[in-house]
Amino acid sequence: MTDPADLTARLIRCPSVTPEEGGALTLLETLLRQAGFETRRIDRNGTPNLFARWGAKGARTFGFNGHTDVVPTGDPASWTHPPFSGHVQDGLIWGRGATDMKSGVAAFVAAAIDFTRQTPPDGAVILTITGDEEGPGRDGTIAILDWMEKAGERMDVCIVGEPTNPERMGEMMKIGRRGSATFTIAARGVQGHAAYPHQARNPLHALTRMLADLTAAPLDQGTAHFDPSGLQITTIDCGNPASNVIPEMARAVVNIRFNDLHTGASLTERLRDHAARISADTGVTLTVEAQISGEAFLTAPGPFVDLVRDVVAAETGRQPVLSTSGGTSDARFVKDHCPVVEFGLVGHHMHQIDERVPVEQIHQLKAIYQRILERYFA
Repeated sequence: MTDPADLTARLIRCPSVTPEEGGALTLLETLLRQAGFETRRIDRNGTPNLFARWGAKGARTFGFNGHTDVVPTGDPASWTHPPFSGHVQDGLIWGRGATDMKSGVAAFVAAAIDFTRQTPPDGAVILTITGDEEGPGRDGTIAILDWMEKAGERMDVCIVGEPTNPERMGEMMKIGRRGSATFTIAARGVQGHAAYPHQARNPLHALTRMLADLTAAPLDQGTAHFDPSGLQITTIDCGNPASNVIPEMARAVVNIRFNDLHTGASLTERLRDHAARISADTGVTLTVEAQISGEAFLTAPGPFVDLVRDVVAAETGRQPVLSTSGGTSDARFVKDHCPVVEFGLVGHHMHQIDERVPVEQIHQLKAIYQRILERYFA
């Protein structure tokens, strides 16, 4: 039997802070190859990625997606145990990535190896593991999926092993995610003396008017599977140190987490139309630049969602909530390839000093993943 807790500790000892590979993917590739998986490194622009498949190409395929890169540790002196020690004490494994998400990767790798050894399925198991989830994301899972399309590799369904449970194992699984868009709104007016406003054109007045309009009413009331979309102003700045000068330029940044009533394109058009109206009314030029981090998506309840939910309930005794909450994950890329859901550990301590995870949870997650594989190929 493959021990997922031991593998978690070994992965934690690989200092894979984005964008460094740190030996984590090398460790996994060696282990999977020894277990009969075909493996391939799909590094792109210096970003490390791993593809592994057990079984025949083109067969019915269950996929897994995860990442081995981690966020920086902060001050190592603030940790109870060194952040890359993989220290085990009192039933806990300590270290950066213990929760997010080296434990999830270890649990699925262990489940896949034991499953294919014990009951070789009539089909294939694919693992797509990136070193770029915590970074820009441009050359991680996207690069693997690009290569798979060219190589004729395909997953029929996929589970992403991100931490999904708020407090206890089995509470929640993700069947979608909100989209995320960041808008930079720039306002250009005419600089002048604060005592002679008729000789100037204040960009802050136009900009704050637009921001007030954006926050005056909710974007929507939510949908059956999504909460209402949320808009937050994250910064306003004009770089003006003088109290008696009307500045020429001002800018603000707005972040929107949106549900499936919107797209990045529809929100961009909405903000730009609003900016144009205020520009025409005030004479201040307002421009809107958009950065879309991910679109909203939903894997509708059905056979695949039911399979995962039923297994989680059987193993934990809890019926998981079907959620679309939280930030973005690489599921936003996988959803263009195949149906995808997310299930992983309890998310306590992720990205924190003294990140740690109970050993028992890792073994429980492995059991859940292995039973999912057994049920899928039954």
